[in-house]
Amino acid sequence: MTATPRIAFLASTADDAQAACAKLVDRHGDVPPEDAEVLVALGGDGFMLQTLHRHGGLGKPVYGMKLGTVGFLMNHLALDGLLERIHAAEPAVLRPLEMLAETESGASVGSLAYNEVSLLRQTRQAAHLSIALNGQIRLDELICDGVLVASPAGSTAYNFSAHGPILPLGANVMALTPIAAFRPRRWRGAVLKADTEVRFRVLDPYKRPVSATADSHEVRDVVEVTIRESHDRTVTLLFDPEHNLEDRILAEQFTSG
Repeated sequence: MTATPRIAFLASTADDAQAACAKLVDRHGDVPPEDAEVLVALGGDGFMLQTLHRHGGLGKPVYGMKLGTVGFLMNHLALDGLLERIHAAEPAVLRPLEMLAETESGASVGSLAYNEVSLLRQTRQAAHLSIALNGQIRLDELICDGVLVASPAGSTAYNFSAHGPILPLGANVMALTPIAAFRPRRWRGAVLKADTEVRFRVLDPYKRPVSATADSHEVRDVVEVTIRESHDRTVTLLFDPEHNLEDRILAEQFTSG
């Protein structure tokens, strides 16, 4: 990265994010994402995920600053000293999950998830699912409100709220976590190797319809969903050394609020 890197500034639609973006562009200039050396995202975690989905394929590192409700993937906001912070930042390389969903209509829909892929019941009827790992059935029937597979970076989000485990970065694992499991009643899920292929089959898709969501991309009326860690896609997030992502994930395991 050059001493004065070419920066693409991206901001959420919130007024404070737009105002901060305008000030930073005035100071540092602005280039299109495809011409930048680093992307600076201004917003909350939702906007960071949106940025990764839109521009992750460019392979450019992303430095986020929090201007939203949740900012686990962001650094604190400061308009001064941005170039110094970018040069001192520590990288965290994330590998997303790949979802392939088959629907009742016969469509195949693929999507990436940097946090998690979740399956949820669409009606008042509980979902009935089977779970296969690497082609072998491990659970004949899970009766539940839903189930999710989370990456380490996403393990502190929906997964943690569903009582799933927090996973360290670099552990090469992912979390399989049920949501309000009814049968088996005390099943708490599993921690899987990152190269595991997880396949969910909806056992009664017409009476008990299920949707699948990769981060914010929802697919309705699925009959089968396959999830695996991506082999060829990574993204790099940049974090201030005093508050890097690995430290944040560790700290989450010692908080109760």
